[in-house]
Amino acid sequence: MSKAGDFVKGAGQIAGAMGVTLKHLTKKPLTVEYPDEPAAVFPRYRGRHMLRRYDAAPGAELGLERCIGCCLCEAACPTGAILVEAAENDPADPHSPGERYAKTYEVNLLRCVFCGDCEEACPTEAVVLTQAFPVPEQDRRSFILVKDQLLEPPESNIVIRPEQ
Repeated sequence: MSKAGDFVKGAGQIAGAMGVTLKHLTKKPLTVEYPDEPAAVFPRYRGRHMLRRYDAAPGAELGLERCIGCCLCEAACPTGAILVEAAENDPADPHSPGERYAKTYEVNLLRCVFCGDCEEACPTEAVVLTQAFPVPEQDRRSFILVKDQLLEPPESNIVIRPEQ
């Protein structure tokens, strides 16, 4: 091929690339300034873990914890991100309705792949994956959620995207 033909071919490719650039120049950016703006997630999105409680009796401050310390979530976790230490329940001051309760419950978000196996394995539906994003932190220790943090419902700054 001649040099003139190569020049025309190259100019056509550059024009095509510039066309793609100009087409995307007018579109709205895909990034979101999270946490200032809500992030759009799909309805089946799995985010931060939460431990649930039973509904409180009228006049009671908090309901009993659903977690009975069976450690099935720990066994089902493929990455070993969950640590559960069970203890015997005190009948005078019960933590859960069973004979045992989770004395220690930790989730390491750095190891978690958010697969939902812990949620499926739980017989009392105590652990659920909410649609809240794990909060970005600077310290690695802050990515290990302890029981007190997991019992509090997480704040979520999300918008559910419509199914397509």
